[in-house]
Amino acid sequence: MSAIDQTHSPLDRSQPVLPPPARLLRLPEVMARVGLKRSAIYQRMSEGRFPKSRSLGPKCAVWVEAEIDDWICGIASS
Repeated sequence: MSAIDQTHSPLDRSQPVLPPPARLLRLPEVMARVGLKRSAIYQRMSEGRFPKSRSLGPKCAVWVEAEIDDWICGIASS
């Protein structure tokens, strides 16, 4: 067996594969991704038709990127 054959495969299944960390988006990036203005985003949030924001502080609202991506996919498939 050569030295190359004895190395571990990059897909070594003995270690759990962790998902990438959640990315948080600020309002300007959310607006650019979904094509809606601030008021339309907050209106849809209040109606339950848009992902809820999270507060990181008194003046810092963020959205989870995966939730925005899922919302976009849902709109595209309907």
